Amino acid sequence: MRKLGLIAGGGALPIELAAHCERADRPFAVMRLKGFADTSLEQYAGIEVGLAEFGKAFKALKDEGCEAVCFAGTVDRPDFSALIPDFRGVKVLPGLIKAAREGDDALLRRVLTEFEKEGFVVEGAHEVRGEMTLPIGPLGRHAPLEAHGLDIDRALTVARAIGALDVGQGAVVCDGLVLAVEAQEGTDAMLRRVADLPQAIRGRPEAPKGVLAKAPKPIQETKVDLPTIGVATIQRAARAGLAGVVGETGRLLIVDRDQVIACADDLGLFVYGVEPR
Repeated sequence: MRKLGLIAGGGALPIELAAHCERADRPFAVMRLKGFADTSLEQYAGIEVGLAEFGKAFKALKDEGCEAVCFAGTVDRPDFSALIPDFRGVKVLPGLIKAAREGDDALLRRVLTEFEKEGFVVEGAHEVRGEMTLPIGPLGRHAPLEAHGLDIDRALTVARAIGALDVGQGAVVCDGLVLAVEAQEGTDAMLRRVADLPQAIRGRPEAPKGVLAKAPKPIQETKVDLPTIGVATIQRAARAGLAGVVGETGRLLIVDRDQVIACADDLGLFVYGVEPR
């Protein structure tokens, strides 16, 4: 079993992966990204590194004996002019800036390449913990009705289309009308926008309709930045009056799976997996 270096950004995903490795007796260390990683990760072996401290990160990972790395958690696109790189970071940064002009996916692939050049095997979160991905069909008690079929198909089509343009991973559709697409603001902010729309064009908590769809970008490296949902996603979808959340089976990560199921069951929302194209 390869020792894992967990490159931890913000949110619950790296916390869940660290706890999983601990339960599974998989050796690991955590590289906490400064300004993003949760303080609860300080209990594990590892260090805090800045976004441009590539040399420090590589040395720490090798000193810990890590052979593989997994990138997990949220990281906002940085202001490159404000980064403070170490010696290795000075060499890497120009390539990152160039890749960033091509889009987020190009930037992420460039970061992965730097770690692979150092000899690390990159593992996706879904490979570290396979049961985190969305299965086929309903997850929990509720399933979509036939009336939801059009919105599901259209929302997935829109999510895939904006993904092809490297815009985002999510879309909300209600009665065939596209209410919102996700860009740099992220899923939570998109759902808050939907909740502020006139009730005449969206559902209500007491009369839900419409769906949130999330799908990976067609050009995306699936070892990093797979679409993710958690309890907050379900709660915000309910506040926006949506009937459910849909994604591609095996290509949508579910953080705190048991809590997501319980929350969706309690609020009456479906979480549904479809076969990927």
